[in-house]
Order: sequence, then C-alpha cells, then structure tokens
Amino acid sequence: MDATGKTGDAGVSRFGSWWRRALPGGEETQGGVRARSLTRSRSRGTRAATPDERRDLLLAAVRAGFPVAPAAHSAGYRCSCDRVGCPSPAQHPISFAWQTQASTDPEQIDHWLARYPEANFVTATGRAHDVLDVPASAGRLALERIEASGGPGGPVAAIGEDRYLFFTATRGTPDDEDEWWPCELDCHPETLTDHPGLRWHCRGSYVLLPPSSLAGGIEVGWVRGPEQPLPDPLRLLDALTDACAEVGASAEEHWLIG
Repeated sequence: MDATGKTGDAGVSRFGSWWRRALPGGEETQGGVRARSLTRSRSRGTRAATPDERRDLLLAAVRAGFPVAPAAHSAGYRCSCDRVGCPSPAQHPISFAWQTQASTDPEQIDHWLARYPEANFVTATGRAHDVLDVPASAGRLALERIEASGGPGGPVAAIGEDRYLFFTATRGTPDDEDEWWPCELDCHPETLTDHPGLRWHCRGSYVLLPPSSLAGGIEVGWVRGPEQPLPDPLRLLDALTDACAEVGASAEEHWLIG
C-alpha cells in the first residue's frame, strides 16, 4: 500500500472502500463557494481575536454543528496546564472528559468563556465532522487546485503557517465495528512532530478551533469558514495526498488516522 492508501494495480483505495460503504444513499455534499472568511488574517499570527470576536467565532462553529470544549492556553512559551514539560502546550483540552464535555450549546459556550477567558478551544472529531490535517504548504497547494476545479473544499482552518485543517463529513461509527478503530489506537494529536504528513482525525481525536492562539503569536483562523458544507473526504484525499507528495510529506509512515 502506498501513502495514498491505494493497493494493487487497480489503484483501489482502501480508505475509499472503507468510506463508501458508510455513506447513506451515496449522496455527496454540495454547496456554493462563498468568499473566504475575514478571519483568515489571524492564521498569519498578526493579532489575537477580541473577546467579542472569540465569542462570534465559537458561536459560528457551534451553529455549524461542531462540538467544542475548552483547551489549555499559552502562558508565555509554556502551557497553562500543570503538566511538567507538556508535549503539546496550549493544544489539548482542559478536561480529561473532553469527549463527553464537548458541546454545541451556546449557553455552555458563554459559561466557558466567562470561566476561562484565555482558553483555547478544540472541536471533537468523529461526531459531526472529521478533519484531514496536512502541512500548510500542502494544504495551500491542494486548496488552490480544489477551488480551481470547482470542487467542494468545505471549511478550512490554518494553524499559523504550520498546518491546514480540512473539515469533512464524518463516517461516524459503522455497523461493522470490526472495521472501525478510534484515533487513539494509532496516535494522539500531540504526536504531530513524529508524524508530520497527512492525518485523518476521526472518532477519539480533536483539533484546535479558531480563535485559538499558540506561543509566538501563532493564531488559528479560518481560511474558509464553518458555514461551508462539509464535503465527502474522498473528494479531498487525492488532492491532499498528491500535494503532500509534492512537498515531501508522503512517506507511508506519515499516513495516520488519528
């Protein structure tokens, strides 16, 4: 199997077959392409969002059905958590119960913002959406090609100049549990430095959500906002794996679900 998940001469994608059987009715999500979010500038590390902007961004995410939970924040170049030598500073949930805590309730969001005014936020994947996570250079290249072809790009977020997050429809939990595995069986989000290529965040994982901030002034912002319809991930995989190959992040060990 190569880095794109293809096997044999027929070039049939293992991940493609795995996904197609779970799509209800075989329908594809479609939608018009809207202007890119004005929050894109924050992905460049220019400035942090104001309290009102933070609330607006989070409410836009929950209106799109993204379950969110509060996360640690930067304290200088350290993490706000009490873990010595935290491997993922400001990039992990505050609570170990984040999977059950994640919510789309606006009142809960307001409560968290009042209680944790400096907190970052994550969204739990595998419930309302999955996320295909790639190096920023590959993400920009793939997005240009997707938009040029009129393809369904869906919501896209950028973590500074490091990573692009492509939000997609989720497979959820299939009827045949023998063919499903949670992300934690392969990796956790903090293993990024060991596996820098394409990562598929599904059930059991999470990603940072705008308006999170990291050390060094790095901001997480929308390139394409959460109001965009969620595309079938198979519609993006070819473009993303090809782009990863072109930027040198296509080794087989860099293909991860998690």
